[in-house]
Amino acid sequence: MRIFLGMTNPSAPLAGRREWTAFVVLLLPLLLVSMDVSVLFYAVPVISEDLQVTGAQQLWIFDVYAFALAGLLITMGSLGDRIGRRKLLLFGAAAFGAASVAAAYARDAETLIAARAVLGVGGATLMPSTMALVRTMFRNDKQRSKAVGIWSGAMAGGIALGSVVGGVLLEHFWWGSVFLINVPAMVLLLVLVPALVPESKDPAPGAFDLLSVPLSMGAVLPVVYGLKQTAADGFTLPSTACVTAGTVVGWFFVRRQRTRRDAMISRDLFRRRGFGIGVTVNTVASVGMMGSAYFTTQYLQSVLGKSPLDAALWGLLPSLAVAAVAPLATAAAQKADKALVIAAGFLVGAAGYGVLALSDTDSLALALTGAALICCGIVTVMAPASDMALATAPPEKAGSAAALLETGQEFGNALGMAVFGSVGTAVYRRDVTDTMPSDLPQGTLETVRETLGGAIGVAAHLPGRTGGAVLGAAREAFTHGMAVASVGGAALLALAALLAVTTLRGVRTGNTTADADGSVVPEPAPARS
Repeated sequence: MRIFLGMTNPSAPLAGRREWTAFVVLLLPLLLVSMDVSVLFYAVPVISEDLQVTGAQQLWIFDVYAFALAGLLITMGSLGDRIGRRKLLLFGAAAFGAASVAAAYARDAETLIAARAVLGVGGATLMPSTMALVRTMFRNDKQRSKAVGIWSGAMAGGIALGSVVGGVLLEHFWWGSVFLINVPAMVLLLVLVPALVPESKDPAPGAFDLLSVPLSMGAVLPVVYGLKQTAADGFTLPSTACVTAGTVVGWFFVRRQRTRRDAMISRDLFRRRGFGIGVTVNTVASVGMMGSAYFTTQYLQSVLGKSPLDAALWGLLPSLAVAAVAPLATAAAQKADKALVIAAGFLVGAAGYGVLALSDTDSLALALTGAALICCGIVTVMAPASDMALATAPPEKAGSAAALLETGQEFGNALGMAVFGSVGTAVYRRDVTDTMPSDLPQGTLETVRETLGGAIGVAAHLPGRTGGAVLGAAREAFTHGMAVASVGGAALLALAALLAVTTLRGVRTGNTTADADGSVVPEPAPARS
């Protein structure tokens, strides 16, 4: 039996030019998958008009990608460990490229929804495969940490870049162009990966547990869907039932993993303290990141009145800060105790929420400063936490480890959306009810109470003074809701910083294992082909 000792191996070979070139190639699918989260922000109104989609179909065009991605991450990570991560990456790239073409030339909503679902399946293969390959290509601790830091920054940058790229393309081309940009990159990936990226897989994977596939999906999808509905509608019976059902199925999934010899998720992963802590920290960080994203986008467009493209361009500023901070966070984590670096990141994020809470209805600089601090703080947490989880995981289970890390981020995103969205919406609706003009019809008031977007639409059709009063009150209410939720976000991240200092001290990572007798066994090098 192999037991992780948590010590580094100074003799681990350094990655050379080939590995770093391969790493740059692996950033391509990461950027595109993360961009696909936000690239539709501006395209959906145009798509809705062209394809005559219903409201329900519009939601599915948005959400089916995220649902397919989240539901299949665990399965695809485990599959990559068995058949080979490079092989799975190539399959995913082909599927992603083909689905992009199908989405670009869709002539009805059903075809577009199906194509988006296949894009999600492809994304579920690309994300864990790239991270697992990074884990196996960079066996030297410092190089791996640097690569993971760049990986984290690229993922955050891709999400912000997607909305800008989408806006620019729609200015000059038809809506299908937002999907076709994926195709050249995927073709390049299919050509370069076989030549540059070494194959790696579990040499003794055991049988594939087919029953765990629907169990993992049944655990993840209802929870993610329920949390999304909670963000939109508050705590309702259907959303609570979804989360409860997913939790119950999750219990059966975990129980199966703990009792089977050939489990989809190795029990050994969570016996390694660094792995469980890394996944947990990453999930909490995702909760904190989503609060900033949820409010900042709406604040720029609906409170400050920026156009979608202008809002996206302003939103790039925090992302540029993230791109600069991610490598610095990695370097700091190599020289200092990871617990202190992670705690510092949480404190910077908490300060960012404190700044965001000070914003009023005309505070562009404050809002962007707060968002930049939050993003920089969170990436300072995510880079070393991700590295901690990957470094602690055995190399033969790198795909499963990466998939669990990504799934934790998806849960964190959904939970952050639900918590911050629910708090902000509750404050908004209370304030709007108290401050609306008394002569506003009940039906109109209900529309105003629903969302800030609804209030803007109502105000545009009201007489000048009344419309101005409705719009001003709604913007004040939204900003107050953002402030209240931001105070909660600051408290959450400050508590996370305290827990990081008290629970992460002494957790070490490295790239060696040891047999039961204590002799150190270096990790095997990935297979070359």
